[in-house]
Amino acid sequence: MIKLDAGTIFFAAIFTNNILLTNFLGLCPFLSISRDVRSSLGLGFAVIFVMTCTTALNHIVYYHVLVPFHLVHFRFIVFIIVIASFVQLVEMSIERYFPPLYHVLGIFLPLITVNCAILGAALFMIIRGYSLIQATAYGAGSGIGWMLAIICVGSIREKIEKSAKLPKGLEGPAITLIITGLIAMAFMAFSGMIQIQ
Repeated sequence: MIKLDAGTIFFAAIFTNNILLTNFLGLCPFLSISRDVRSSLGLGFAVIFVMTCTTALNHIVYYHVLVPFHLVHFRFIVFIIVIASFVQLVEMSIERYFPPLYHVLGIFLPLITVNCAILGAALFMIIRGYSLIQATAYGAGSGIGWMLAIICVGSIREKIEKSAKLPKGLEGPAITLIITGLIAMAFMAFSGMIQIQ
C-alpha cells in the first residue's frame, strides 16, 4: 500500500473520498440544514472545527492512552466524549457571539455530537493507520468536503425554492436526495485520481 503525504490525504478527503458524497456519512443534519446557504455555511464551519480538532485529539488519546493501557475496546465511548466536549465548546461560542446563527441551527448544533461523519473520520483515521499530521489533514479535509457538499446542496435548494414550483412529492428531502445523488456522481469524476484506503 502506498503511503500518502498529508497534503494528498487532505485534498483526497475533500474531493475523491468526500465523507458525505462517497461514504454517505452525516446525512441527518445535511438533509435538515441544507435549506439555504447561510445555515449550511454556519453548520459547515462548525463541522470543520469539530472534525479537525477531534480527529487530532482522538489520535492522541487512542495512540497514547488507549493502546498503551490496552483499553482499545473503549474507543467508541472515548471518541464520543471527546466529540461531545468540542461540540459543547462550539455551541457555547456560537450562542454567545452569533445568536441568529444559533437559532437557525437549533437542535442540529448539539446533534453534531452524534454526527456519524465526525465519528467516522476518527475511525477511518485508525483503520488507515494515519500519523497525527495525516489524521489532522484528513479531519480538516473531511470537514471541508462535508461543508462543500452542504453548501452546494443548500445553494441549489435555495435557488429552486425561489424560482421553481416543485411537484408535491419532490419537496423537502426528496429533492435534496436527488440533488445529492447528482452531485455525488459529479464528484465520481475525481475518483480515478487518488484513492485513500
